[in-house]
Amino acid sequence: MRLLSIYFFTVWLIGCSAGTATNPDLSSASINGQQAVAMPDAFSADAAMAVMDDGGNAIDAAIAAEFVLAVTLPEAGNIGGGGFMTIYHDHRPMFLDYREMAPGSADRDMYLNEQGQVVKMDSLFGARASGVPGTVAGMWAAHQKFGKLPWKRLVQPAVELAEQGFVVPKKLAERISDQISRAEKRDINSNFNRYFAHAKAGTVFKQPELASTLKRIRDEGKEGFYAGETAQAIVQYMQKNNGLITQNDLSRYEAKWRQPVRYHWRGYTLVTAPPPSSGGVAVAQWIGMLDDVLENTTLPAQNSASYVHLMAEIGKRVFADRAEYMGDPDFVNVPVSQLIDQNYIDKRANEVTINNISATEDVKPGLYESPQTTHFSVMDQWGNAVSNTTTLNLLFGNAMVVEGAGFLLNDEMDDFSAKAGVPNFFGAVGGTANEIQPYKRMLSSMTPTIVLKDNEVQLVTGSPGGTTIISSATQSLLNALLFDMTAEEAVNAPRFHHQLLPKDTIAYHEGLSQQVIAELEAMGYTMKQSNFGDVQLIKRTATGLEAASEARGRGKSIVAAGGH
Repeated sequence: MRLLSIYFFTVWLIGCSAGTATNPDLSSASINGQQAVAMPDAFSADAAMAVMDDGGNAIDAAIAAEFVLAVTLPEAGNIGGGGFMTIYHDHRPMFLDYREMAPGSADRDMYLNEQGQVVKMDSLFGARASGVPGTVAGMWAAHQKFGKLPWKRLVQPAVELAEQGFVVPKKLAERISDQISRAEKRDINSNFNRYFAHAKAGTVFKQPELASTLKRIRDEGKEGFYAGETAQAIVQYMQKNNGLITQNDLSRYEAKWRQPVRYHWRGYTLVTAPPPSSGGVAVAQWIGMLDDVLENTTLPAQNSASYVHLMAEIGKRVFADRAEYMGDPDFVNVPVSQLIDQNYIDKRANEVTINNISATEDVKPGLYESPQTTHFSVMDQWGNAVSNTTTLNLLFGNAMVVEGAGFLLNDEMDDFSAKAGVPNFFGAVGGTANEIQPYKRMLSSMTPTIVLKDNEVQLVTGSPGGTTIISSATQSLLNALLFDMTAEEAVNAPRFHHQLLPKDTIAYHEGLSQQVIAELEAMGYTMKQSNFGDVQLIKRTATGLEAASEARGRGKSIVAAGGH
């Protein structure tokens, strides 16, 4: 498939898909009996660690953190969205897909006008932008399979934070203010202001409707969301606002256990996200092609012009394959094994040009045809681990609160291909494999990843950031394991991103050297400084665990001795 569409890739676009964190709290000690968390905010970090101090495992801690983030990180934490969870439990790798799905009445052309053109705002704001939420079903499924502590114990911290309130961090207040300004500029009809405008930095913010919803989830489990009072509130909201989700849609939603992508690399085994995520295949391709190229050349210095160019060249091919082949495996055949087969990796690596930029128009999918998100990482005292990425899609999702239930819904329908070849908000181009169909799950870039060696967890990593998730996950992995950086160094080293389109454009973090930028511009790249991602990483070293949360946001990492 020839990729024809070119989109505008602004600093704000990637910036609004960036995650959130604060100065990293890096800790390390003896591995025996240690437990670690790397979270996007302090509330979730403290709640997750408290669960493990009470004898809970990594899955328990992840569930508690997920619900806390629905209260304290409303721009991405959620019960109205979905996500992916990569799990390593008792030496068994597992993957839980709790991605949103299209409502039963959704159709391929639902975001096209009479002229067949995409009406972008329809898939981004309001009730019609939302897929059926999967978060509560996902947490319930994880608890049913692996939970150690009672369900009520895991949901209660979120109930208390919603009911009693929490002190609003400055960065959250700024994001709320920015969202209100954007809505006013775009003349978006939203009830967001009524629920969030009074959340000011340094003040206590209470969410009584959300507290009531969380109590129903606490007391009734999955049914406390997909049936009864909460479900009725969602359906009434949809009916009032021309949305599509029905009680039948809510009743038939199920989280799905899938086989994770496994990829062997330099003595390690990556355990990462399978379709409907594109991220696991993409990371495997990226590091596999890099190794192939390095067989014939010396490893460039980390973040040198040669290294950035090499990674961009590989990225062109990764994103060409993503556009062509990726979708929901329950609806389309996704050739995962072919895409990460070593012979295929070799073939794609041979196309990479070391000293000049490949012509974008010439980079095709290689097989023969037959943005706002958050992430956290957890490791418990028994060596179990969770890498979890969860999302509403854009900042604060569809910008609408379900009245009477107090939570924001996602605008995840934009992650489908509204029309083949037309990029979504993050500039990702899709084909027919990702077209809208009833009950289908939209393609994602979320890439929660665990790296093993000798059946022990060596690394837990992931990030938010739309399509830049794939770059962040790949580079954090390479930083930690190929360049042997500490956890803190790995998450805070400047990152960069290239995704085929816009043509020869590299987005990069502040901190990339001016000399490197000048060298890349001289090669023909367009360089755009931007903020994206929020890596949360745990690394095993010879002396103990290290955990780090990227310094630009409001996150927190903790390493401590096991509670029980």
